[in-house]
Amino acid sequence: MPDAIVLRGLHKTFGDTVAVRDFDLVVPQGALYGVIGPNGAGKTTTIRMMLSILLPDRGELSVLGRRSALEAKDRIGYLPEERGLYKRMRVGQFLAYMARLKNADGPDLRARITAWLDRVDLAGVEQKRCEELSKGMQQKVQFVAAIIHKPDLLILDEPFSGLDPVNQRMLRELVDEEHRRGATVLFSTHIMTHAEQLCDHVVMIHRGDKVLDDRLSDIRARYVPREVVFEPLDPDADVGSLSTVPGVEHVGRDGREWYLTLASGAAPASVIQRAAAAIPPARVELRRPTLEDVFISIVRAGSAHGDDATLRAAVRDDGEGRGEARP
Repeated sequence: MPDAIVLRGLHKTFGDTVAVRDFDLVVPQGALYGVIGPNGAGKTTTIRMMLSILLPDRGELSVLGRRSALEAKDRIGYLPEERGLYKRMRVGQFLAYMARLKNADGPDLRARITAWLDRVDLAGVEQKRCEELSKGMQQKVQFVAAIIHKPDLLILDEPFSGLDPVNQRMLRELVDEEHRRGATVLFSTHIMTHAEQLCDHVVMIHRGDKVLDDRLSDIRARYVPREVVFEPLDPDADVGSLSTVPGVEHVGRDGREWYLTLASGAAPASVIQRAAAAIPPARVELRRPTLEDVFISIVRAGSAHGDDATLRAAVRDDGEGRGEARP
């Protein structure tokens, strides 16, 4: 069985700017891959080269066994980062048109459109013009357009953009459903928590370079936990003594929770035991590194410019940042 996507040495520049540098990627059929990294990392450029929207300066690729995605377009569903709706068209008319472009029309097309709009909580909007919808509603219509023909390969570029948390969860469930149906799924996001919640395999891009390409389970196994979450039983307890616990390198706070960063070589079990002995805890547990933590670690190791706060802000949704001073 051929791989769904194969990229070899893909390279793309815009003037003096290298957007994607000698990029290799193999996505097996039936996989669920997340392509993650800050805005401007090269994710969208890579996806556009996969889809033959952009041509690489050099390198080779195949999509669903073809040298160009255009040769397999009826088997591909694509949700672009930018809104791609025909604003003056009515929603039902637009979805029917997109289905016909993919040779997915038929006597049941209208019923399928109605059913899908109901699935994404847009029942009754078929006769509305696309321009009358909110940004979140438009995003859901675009998602329906991407999957109405039951594609073998589903490519989603920042699919959660413009959606509130409830609709983000709905979309994750629908993407997972498409994956269980048998579709190969590749999606990009700069919000790394979305990738952690959904994908099996992570490809991380930073400044045009691929810096990580691995299964999520292997990433978690490789990066040893270095932080303890501590919530005191008494909210007014003096937690100053936590900074003197052997093995604790730094103490930070977020609301009622305190974060104890472990020193190199410190035994987590020992730190937890001593912290609990110092102050009675309501909760104390080891926190595993997130993809955000992994990203920061990789960028640090590569001596890239930018402080931690700036890097973390680049891979978080608005308002997702935690409170006060953490390393």
